[in-house]
Formats: sequence, C-alpha cells, structure tokens
Amino acid sequence: MERHKCPNKPILNTIILTNVEQEKKNIVLKLGANIRMRRVEKNYSMEKLALESDMEYSQIRRIEKGIINTTVFQIYRISKTLQIPMVEIFHDM
Repeated sequence: MERHKCPNKPILNTIILTNVEQEKKNIVLKLGANIRMRRVEKNYSMEKLALESDMEYSQIRRIEKGIINTTVFQIYRISKTLQIPMVEIFHDM
C-alpha cells in the first residue's frame, strides 16, 4: 500500500498554530485590561502599584497593555497589593 502525503497539512498546522497564538494574545490582553480596571477602581497609579508590589513600573505597564504574558506569581503580588482575590483578575476570561 502506498502512502500519500497530504499537501495541505502544513497549512492546517499553520492555521491551528495561528488560532492558538491569537487565543493566547486575547487572554493576555483581557488579563491586562482586568488588572488595569481593578487598579483604577482602587485609585492606584501604575507607579504606586509597582512600588507596593515590588515590581518595575515598566512591567506593570507591559502587563496592562498585554505586551507580556506574566507569571502567576506576579498576578498574585498584584492581587495582594490591590487587596482583591486573584479570581477577580481572571473574571470573564
């Protein structure tokens, strides 16, 4: 029996990878927006949040803009500083 290669398989793999990458980007953007919303509700500036969370201002800015995919530990530090449960940061995701 002869096996035939499917010429469209690389395209399918690219589409799946692209969908996963887009989903990741959407989650990171939503996470950042949620952090910003909670920070503003608590009347924190980015500078104050960074200082009290022992993080760099630029890192807070990149998280809120969805530029970086941060760690769970950083989210924990942010939630502790804002005195909110971590689950609130993941609301509507």
